Amino acid sequence: MLTSIVGINWGDEGKGRMVDLLSRDYDIVVRYQGGNNAGHTVVNDKGKFVMNLLPSGILRQETTNVLAPGMVIDLEHLHREITTLENAGISFSPEHLLISSRASICMPYHSLLDRMEEARLGNKKFGSTLRGISPAYADRYMKKALRIGDLLHPESLKEKVEDIVEWKNLTIEKGYGWVPVSAADMLAWLDQYGTPILSYIGDTTDYLGRAISEGKSILFEAQLGALRDIDYGIYPYTSASPTLAAYATLGAGIPFARLDETIGIMKAYSTCVGEGPFVCEMFGEEGSMLREAGGEYGAATGRPRRVGPFDAVASRYGVRMQGSTCLALTKLDVLSYMEEIPICTAYEIDGKKVTAFPASCEELNKAKPVYEYLPGFHCDISSCRTPEELPTAAKNYIQALEELAGCPIRYVSVSAERDACIQMF
Repeated sequence: MLTSIVGINWGDEGKGRMVDLLSRDYDIVVRYQGGNNAGHTVVNDKGKFVMNLLPSGILRQETTNVLAPGMVIDLEHLHREITTLENAGISFSPEHLLISSRASICMPYHSLLDRMEEARLGNKKFGSTLRGISPAYADRYMKKALRIGDLLHPESLKEKVEDIVEWKNLTIEKGYGWVPVSAADMLAWLDQYGTPILSYIGDTTDYLGRAISEGKSILFEAQLGALRDIDYGIYPYTSASPTLAAYATLGAGIPFARLDETIGIMKAYSTCVGEGPFVCEMFGEEGSMLREAGGEYGAATGRPRRVGPFDAVASRYGVRMQGSTCLALTKLDVLSYMEEIPICTAYEIDGKKVTAFPASCEELNKAKPVYEYLPGFHCDISSCRTPEELPTAAKNYIQALEELAGCPIRYVSVSAERDACIQMF
């Protein structure tokens, strides 16, 4: 069984908790794109963990976890994640963690370039996490990237670093007027944070190909959501990589494989971190209440998330772009305080009602939400574990979202804990 877990909206939908839950049924978990610019939060019997690079299946010792070719990996950040988990009692070995030799390294000069460009843009900034992800992907396509496999060849690594740093300083020093970076410093950084992971590096394409031949099950974990996809998201306010399920096997390094199932994750309301159009955004006290009820702060950056009601227009588009075969609805319990629950069922653009998600930010920036309201359920549902235990109003809300999104909802989470999830069918 090959299954992908992906975000339907802007990211932060709760993919990590669903990967942690469902990984019990899979042999391998693969992170196939992105870097440390978003976080997956998992709460289980071992505690609360935030993973930015490691797959959320890493907390199960019986599971093999893969950092795939489609990723850009900050070695220093990865070192901190591994150390944090080791201190919590998670042991690491090449049987538990594999890192693709084809994945790119996100270098310190990438985050520097990110910071300098956001500062230059001023009030026109993209809202970057400043983790260097876009510059790292840009270098990959400029054929100027260092790859994880380069760490295994120190004899040629020195020359590669010196050549790239010389090229980078044309932009850093002569373009932005910043202090140039040092090749010696970059080599020291690579040695300090690269050496501890050498035993985990390998040909993950070969490994996953053999695993498929042996009938092993694989769970593919994405970062962010459909609306942050580089090609089909709210460009240019997107991530720098494909976030869609269609990229799962390609980013994982096994383009010859085919998915059996795609589980789309969406919240019972809308959240967004970063800049760009967000049609249903709530402001003032109304927004603060929802943000605090849901604890909506970025897992990677701690930034307050923008919040709003469920956006059926955006979600229906996300479901289609992801090719979802079923959905998981997260954080339904957060809405317990609401007397009435708003749902955005359409947009109004230039006086016209629109139900298709616009392709351009220019149209999205003019869009106004059209709301319908459903009765609230006014009770604590965090202890519910079967559909029958849910109040009627909660079940009606789930059914409405299912119909609006155009895809069946299989799972509903009612709290952050690993087992606080209801299987609907």
